[in-house]
Amino acid sequence: MQQPENIKALILEELNKMIREKTDLLEQTIKAAKESRDNETKSSVGDKYETGRAMVQMELEKSQAQLAQTESLKTSLSRIDPNSKFTNVAFGSLVVTSQGTYFFSIAHGKVVLDKEVIFCLSPVSPVGKLLAGKKAGDEVQFQGKEIKIIQID
Repeated sequence: MQQPENIKALILEELNKMIREKTDLLEQTIKAAKESRDNETKSSVGDKYETGRAMVQMELEKSQAQLAQTESLKTSLSRIDPNSKFTNVAFGSLVVTSQGTYFFSIAHGKVVLDKEVIFCLSPVSPVGKLLAGKKAGDEVQFQGKEIKIIQID
């Protein structure tokens, strides 16, 4: 296993890459929806026009909401310093447990680095809530399984 700060930096890089890709896709979707909406305005009349325009508007609003959520995730990640050390489980900590390694950041699921699986969890996730504030050596129960905290960085 690499140094914790290196692992955190690599995970942050991977998560930021994923967010950039999602942002780019959403921006393209929004641009296409706006163009479609504007073209509908120029060429259509009647109820069919209104229905089509409403559907395009709903898609546009959905994509804009997703973009805002993605920007919020980006802001959350920017608050993490990969060089920070922790004694308790908190936002930005890398936690090695008997059930796996967790990075407390944003809800993303697993990231694989050098064949090692690391789960990116939100502190408000069920496991995140259980582990929040705990120290190395503490144990918690989750879905009938005992999770022992081995190391926190």
